[in-house]
Amino acid sequence: MSKFGLIGKNIGYSFSKTFFSEKFEKKNLPHSYQNFDIPTIDLLPKLISETPNLKGLNVTIPYKEEVIHFLDSTDDEAKKIGAVNTIKISDLSANSAENKQLKGYNTDHFGFQKSLETLLPLQQKTALILGTGGASKAVAYALEKLDFKFKFVSRTESPNRLNYSSLTKSVIENHLLIVNCTPVGTFPNIADCPPIPYQFLTEKHLLFDLIYNPAESEFLKRGKLQGAKTSNGLRMLELQAEKAWEIWNS
Repeated sequence: MSKFGLIGKNIGYSFSKTFFSEKFEKKNLPHSYQNFDIPTIDLLPKLISETPNLKGLNVTIPYKEEVIHFLDSTDDEAKKIGAVNTIKISDLSANSAENKQLKGYNTDHFGFQKSLETLLPLQQKTALILGTGGASKAVAYALEKLDFKFKFVSRTESPNRLNYSSLTKSVIENHLLIVNCTPVGTFPNIADCPPIPYQFLTEKHLLFDLIYNPAESEFLKRGKLQGAKTSNGLRMLELQAEKAWEIWNS
């Protein structure tokens, strides 16, 4: 029996465990999937050596960037993105739990791009990416491939990065896609939302939230009130999970 799992912090809500457990049951596969909630990424080597038959891991907040230092290699796309959300674990020696080869991949960009493409076109290929963590890097990579011009938004300003207080009417009007890559608004803090000036949104805008729990975040609700198109991150998650499964079986 092969084991798979998710590493992250405070991941009781995880989509992945439900998705893969149901998949294994439906296909009658003798595999299991569990959440590995670890307080620090430094515990990863111990986790791997102490979990027999572990073949693959998904990686979530806050370890998508930190995990790279613990891998033997990363594929080209993950390297360019600078974030990993999928790890394939290969045994170099059948006799040794220590002798594992870890290779990192990024399937977030694939899931995001495929789900976004069904919502296009927009009148302009312009976007704001809220947040600067691992997920935002995958989103930026996908937007580059789709020829979007974009800016990151965070609490601190720097070149090609705006802060929330600099989001004027003009900035909002000139960026028709707004992607929330922060955890703000995730259950149980469902009344929270990124501090953007929602009153300047229009029916020309598309708001995409990587959050899927709740299904309609406060960010999306406020966009919808202004006539904007909205999408949560559920389809993206399903697509990136299927891609991870493909990688583990390759």
